Amino acid sequence: MALVLLALVPGIAAHVWFFGPGVLIQIALATGFALGIESAMLRLRGQSQQPFISDLSAPVTAVLFALCLPPLAPWWIALIGMVAAIAVAKHLYGGLGYNLFNPAMVGYAVVLIAFPLEASRWLAPASPFSDAYTGLGASLHAVFLGAPAAGMEWDALVQATPLETIRAQASAGETLAEIRENPLFGDFGGRGWEWIANFYALGGFFLLWMRIIPWQIPFATLGSVVLITVPFWMLDADIHPFPLQHVFSGALVLAAFFIATDPVSGCTTPRGRLIFGLGVGLITLSVRRWGAYPDGVAFAILLMNAAAPWIDLHTRPRIYGEGRRR
Repeated sequence: MALVLLALVPGIAAHVWFFGPGVLIQIALATGFALGIESAMLRLRGQSQQPFISDLSAPVTAVLFALCLPPLAPWWIALIGMVAAIAVAKHLYGGLGYNLFNPAMVGYAVVLIAFPLEASRWLAPASPFSDAYTGLGASLHAVFLGAPAAGMEWDALVQATPLETIRAQASAGETLAEIRENPLFGDFGGRGWEWIANFYALGGFFLLWMRIIPWQIPFATLGSVVLITVPFWMLDADIHPFPLQHVFSGALVLAAFFIATDPVSGCTTPRGRLIFGLGVGLITLSVRRWGAYPDGVAFAILLMNAAAPWIDLHTRPRIYGEGRRR
């Protein structure tokens, strides 16, 4: 767990660089709520506080959840999300090691569905040297009082994400070449977002090098997205995004390395992990294309969590001498 948190540091630093200290506020809130709820649930279940409070599983869930939130989301979003993640998705299933669904994604899906406005107020990416950068004081004001600081308005602060922009403008009949003229976009994905994805990938490669996560899930998740989108892009690049646009927009890279690789809620067999990653990539693209939400990573992971036991059952390596399963 400590190595996972360490691997997240480069991506968090990039996140703060482009979206301000509100990211750190969300992490602190979610972590505090997660530890408090973890302690309360352990007491209710009659279990000792150690080693569960100090195993860092709750902070990992909290950080992954917080990184999915807009930096200026109100404080109670983190509270509700952690109740859903820690109390419901984790402890009501039996605690660490028994949860069927990824707790961080359960928490995020709950707040995304229940509070779509608060969960979609993303800031425009800006460097700390830009006038558009939201400092610590303004971030604290927005998070704890639910409104921007004096002289600021939500309409001036928030901006559609790259995925939301593509969805809205493509529906209006604009081509991708016209859409990408928007300064919101960078070389491949969204401006700022592609750098954040790069740094999360750097942390993911560190986990692969340390053999903390299996290679099959990130390989299958990212590879399936590229392989599925290449033919459509080659067929008509005016309406189908460049494959790397899908990879470097939204939370796909973060999910591929840090969320889908959860050993408890994911698959355990080598072939099962490949199928699991393929499913995450396919469902993510389906939600982005036909769903009601711009990014479908959270829903893709939760749906594949539900399918993981069945996938493991049918991809279990056959023991020598065992008859073929029917």
